[in-house]
Amino acid sequence: MLLAKAQEACPLMDNFGLSRRLAAEALGAGILVATVVGSGIMAETLTRDVALALLCNTLPTGAILVVLITVLGPISGAHFNPAVTLVFTGKRELPGSEAAFYIVAQIAGGIAGTVAAHLMFGLPLLELSTKVRTGGPQWFAEAVAAFGLVATILAGIRFQRTAISWLVGLYITAAYWFTASTSFANPAVAIARSLSNTFSGIRPADLPGFIIAELCGAFAGMLLMHWLLGRSRASASIAITETVR
Repeated sequence: MLLAKAQEACPLMDNFGLSRRLAAEALGAGILVATVVGSGIMAETLTRDVALALLCNTLPTGAILVVLITVLGPISGAHFNPAVTLVFTGKRELPGSEAAFYIVAQIAGGIAGTVAAHLMFGLPLLELSTKVRTGGPQWFAEAVAAFGLVATILAGIRFQRTAISWLVGLYITAAYWFTASTSFANPAVAIARSLSNTFSGIRPADLPGFIIAELCGAFAGMLLMHWLLGRSRASASIAITETVR
């Protein structure tokens, strides 16, 4: 019984070496950013309405997250996000040495995604954004976005692991609209978007505030969910008794 439970808890990603997991993280972050930037360019080109453009940017982003988490999650865990990687490192589910490689792969993949989007639309490979995104409300919005993302992931893994791709995709779709910052919630994506002077861009000077807010929100989410999802002594005793039986 104990062996069976241990096998169930063992993530499928353990079957893949670090190089394959890093490739999956870079690929996922790249496709995610290409979708965010590319759909933003397309939306801005086809519409002259900011609200409609944002909607056109939102739907592909949520949809691609469902796809990417479903197909790449079993390989690398589908973090695609340094904040998420650091949360799992904090939970001691990913070694710190591997986390550093994950973060480098995510940032590199995100930048490649910006380049890919620009190539598809005939823009300069990289172009610093001039879009201002700064101030207390924007930073607080990013903290809220990252907090909610981490809470969704951790609770989803606990209660509905098979639905995690849909939960994350739907959360980001909603967060695009209920946060003032349109929910970057991802330092790697923020860095990549600073290199695109398009609808989805962010001025490089505004990156520090966004990244700090995202990390703070992510760790706050981790701490709350650690308490919220923690088992009471009574429930732990029941679980041990059932395992022994």
